[in-house]
Amino acid sequence: MAARAGRLLGVKFRRQKVIGRFIADFAANDPKLVVELDGDSHVLREEQDAARTQLIEEQGYKVVRFTNLEVMENLDGVLSSLAASIEALRPAPPPTPPLKVRGLEGDAAAQPCVLHRLSHAMSSA
Repeated sequence: MAARAGRLLGVKFRRQKVIGRFIADFAANDPKLVVELDGDSHVLREEQDAARTQLIEEQGYKVVRFTNLEVMENLDGVLSSLAASIEALRPAPPPTPPLKVRGLEGDAAAQPCVLHRLSHAMSSA
């Protein structure tokens, strides 16, 4: 899986995007997703990072964090995790309405593929 031209699964990420009083490392508007990359200095800043995450999420974004080490040593895993986050944030497609066959009721109406197969079998007999 690869990110090309700042896009992953068709989602455009911007670098250094201002959100409120913060600058996110990477952010997408649709879906609203922020990617933060944490270097060694973040080890001692867990409390500040949690507050920053909360404030960004209050702006409607989901925040995912990766360490620099994860990106350098497991880029495929990071991209897979990002892809899963994108898919989770995308709205589910509307349900497909059931196919109605005119003039049929009950089980026959609920199983049009069975009727199609039966019709095909009868016409070839």
